[in-house]
Parts: sequence; structure tokens; C-alpha cells
Amino acid sequence: MAAFISQELYLSYVIEMVGIRKEFPGIVANDDITLQVREGEIHAILGENGAGKSTLMSILFGLYHADRGVIKVRGKEVHIKSPNDAFSLGIGMVHQHFQLVHNFTVAENIILGKEGGFVYDVRKASEKIREISERYGLSIEPDMNIEDITVGMQQRVEILKMLYRDADILIFDEPTAVLTPQEIEELMDIMRNLAAEGKSIILITHKLDEIKAVADRCTIIRRGKLVGVVDVASTTASDMAAMMVGRPVSFHTEKAPSVPGEKILEIRNLSVMNSRHVPGVKDFSLTVHGGEIVGIAGVDGNGQSELIEAITGLRPVASGTILFRGTDMTSMSVRKRNELGLGHIPEDRQKRGLILGAALTSNMVIKEFYKEGFSHHGILDYPAIRDYTDAIISEFDVRSGEGADSLAGKLSGGNQQKAIIGREITSDPELLIAVQPTRGLDVGAIEFIHRQLVQERDKGKAVLLVSFELDEIFNLSDRIAVISGGRLIDIVNTDETDSHAVGLMMAGIKAEGRSV
Repeated sequence: MAAFISQELYLSYVIEMVGIRKEFPGIVANDDITLQVREGEIHAILGENGAGKSTLMSILFGLYHADRGVIKVRGKEVHIKSPNDAFSLGIGMVHQHFQLVHNFTVAENIILGKEGGFVYDVRKASEKIREISERYGLSIEPDMNIEDITVGMQQRVEILKMLYRDADILIFDEPTAVLTPQEIEELMDIMRNLAAEGKSIILITHKLDEIKAVADRCTIIRRGKLVGVVDVASTTASDMAAMMVGRPVSFHTEKAPSVPGEKILEIRNLSVMNSRHVPGVKDFSLTVHGGEIVGIAGVDGNGQSELIEAITGLRPVASGTILFRGTDMTSMSVRKRNELGLGHIPEDRQKRGLILGAALTSNMVIKEFYKEGFSHHGILDYPAIRDYTDAIISEFDVRSGEGADSLAGKLSGGNQQKAIIGREITSDPELLIAVQPTRGLDVGAIEFIHRQLVQERDKGKAVLLVSFELDEIFNLSDRIAVISGGRLIDIVNTDETDSHAVGLMMAGIKAEGRSV
């Protein structure tokens, strides 16, 4: 059972947000929420997509202003009107989408907006950055360019930006959404080090295993309202999940054995160049049948992006052939592939999935606006488009303040993802390519999306799943294709292998111990 905590037992907090209310057109994002954070603790905020977590933290960081409520920092009531006000109070924030200039160095990004005057002393700043980096185990070189370092390292730069400004209250908004498993573990260690130094950390995340791993307490929000505050050590993940979504949640997707049908996708000896003009995919062959889910397992950056971009027509093929139901689509346009029956849930929902400045109505028919039913003699049928969009919003629980008229960029990250998944599944593809389909989703939404993918399989559709979450690969896939260094290492039946064997193959080692 959940171990509820009486807030009145503690008289002193570094952060108190009491009775916070924030409304946007058509939606109450925060409805009388109270958050209290102690010095030196890691305090998680858990809630469904669109529950109001990021809004609450944006108020604390000065990006939004509350309509009602009180904020106290170290017992003193404050009015935070901007991020500069937040920094002056020792509050820093690492955003889900990093705020970095890619052609600047690490040091230049960190001092940007901090150093005054006309001359920046980058050398002196670099010395301080190295000192902070070593102290907290961040291990980053100040002279490196942002564009040349990994996503995990970029996140460390964001952390250094906060520490460089002497922040001791650190907000992490979905910090592991784009990290590899190893980078996630390293980030957990960094958080523990920061808390041990007396820093107070507020962690916004959907991932219950991460909360169990590092958090001391957890404030749970549902649809903008406070549900409760629990002691993490004495509360199960299942109890927290049920509090978050208002019902019991299953962490395992039930599915019958697959019944593979006809060959839908066939990849023959495919080679694809990456952005550095060297082979990203090398002599790769794979077949996906209707009625099965084939998962592609591999560490991020081992050719998955190049492979999917080649299949979907976003990247040219160096050599090899891609067949769809026997038809060669190696050089086809994206539209032609879509018309053949290809659906694509892209890895980056904001870069490849949506037009952020356009309404949901436009985004939901962006692939099909010219087809009968949405257009008559070149004139768009807006009532039909709105009805289509409303149906997707309803079926896939896409929460938005203004319904079909909402701008895609105004939705929370999780609701953007659900909108894309709804669009792709509703288009009824013969082959659905799902890349990181549940990234940034809460456990309730993950359960729903997993069920949708299995239903597509059970309808006889082919599903090609790319995920960096091994649990997701094993939960959904009937067969697993392991990729390492752009090469196919092996294809195994899911029920005949385990995560250890697949992990070795992801490192380029076949089951018999032979390195490839």
C-alpha cells in the first residue's frame, strides 16, 4: 500500500508551492496543487501526460505565472517573474528539450547570459567548469563543441549551467527521455552526488523504476489535481501507477502467439551512408511478415536511424533493395510509400512527426489531405477533417485545451506522441514502423499503445519496432533482430532468448561467444 506522508510533520522546506492554480484556454493545468520539497532530497513529481507537472515547474522557474497561490523559497514568500528571478533564488532547470547553441563550445554555452561586460574570460570560466565537473562526477571537457558530443553529454552541460550559476534547487524535466540505459544510470549517480552535497532535486518523470531508484518522496498529480505524497521506499511501483492513472495498470502486454502471414517488407543487402558520409548500415537483410512484430534491438547510434530513414524514403540507399509486398520501393518518394501502405511513428516527434505551428486538424491529415473524403476537386473539406481529427483525439486520449484547433506545439510531449500514433494507426497501414513509440509516455499510455500495436499485429499487419528499451522489445516482439555497428548480428525468436544474450549481441558478440 502507498505510504502517505503528513506534510504538517515538517515545518521547514526549501520550496513550498501552496494552492497553485493555472488556467489556459479550455483547460485548468494546475488546480490547487501544493508541493513541498526538503533540503537535500530528491523529490519526484509523477503524473500522466498533460497532468500539469511541467506547468507547475514552469511556474517555479518563472516561465509561467500562477493565477493563484503562494511560492516560498527557504520560508520566504517570493514572486518569480522570470528565469533570472529563479536563478537569483538558486533555482535552475534542465528542460526536456535542451537549450543549447550547437556550434558553441561547452564553456561558451555555460557562460552565455551569465558573464557581464563586453569581454568574456572563457579561460577562467573553463577552469571553474572543470572544477565543478570533477566535483560532481560530470566528466566533461569545456572546450568541446556541443555538436560533437553525445546527447547524454549535452544534458551534463545543462546541469553544469545550473551549477555554474550556484543553483542549489535543481529541476529535471523528463531528464532520461533521450538517454541510453548507460547514460540513465550515470545520471542517477550524478543526482545522488548532488543530493549528497545538499542540493535539492525535483525530478519530473514517467518512469517508475527511476523514481524507485533515486527518489526519497513522490508527489503524484492526476488531471491537474494533487492525489497524494508518498514515501518512495515503502510504496510499490504498482501503487504509484494506480494513483497516477486512477486504476490498476498492467506492466506486461498479454498476446497470443503470432500467426505470420504473407511477406510485407523485405530488405536485401541494404547499405546506407550516414551524415558523415560513411556506412551507417552495412549489408543488412531482414524480412517482416504480416501478423508479427519484429523488434530491432541495439544501442542508440548503431544504424537504426539510417535504416528506418532508408525504409521510409528519408535517406537515399547506397546499395541493396527494399521490397514492399514484392514491389521495389528503394527509390520511391515518401508519398508513394505511404500509398503502398507504410505507416511511420518517427523517433523525433517534433522534428519529423508534427508541424508544431499548425493545428491538430492539419497535422492529422498531413499525409492524406489530397485523398477523397478530405478534398473535393482540390478544395479541403474542413468539416470532414475536423470529424476525423476529433475521432483520433477521442480514441487515443489526446488531451488538448482547444481540441482539434489546438496547435500541435502547445500539447505536452506525451500528447504530441499520442496524436502521431493515432494518426498513423488510423491510416490503416499494412506495415507500421514504430520508432521509440512510447518515449515520454506515462505507464497508462504505454499500456494503451502496446495494446494498439499488438492489435495491429493481430489484424494481420506487419509491425517493425525500434526501441532502446529492452523491456519494451521483449514485451512486444515476436522476433528480435539485433543490430550493432550497422550490421545485423542475428535474428532470434523472443521466447527462445533472454535479455543477457541480446545484450551481448548488442555489443557485437554472438551467442556462441564469437565477436563479429
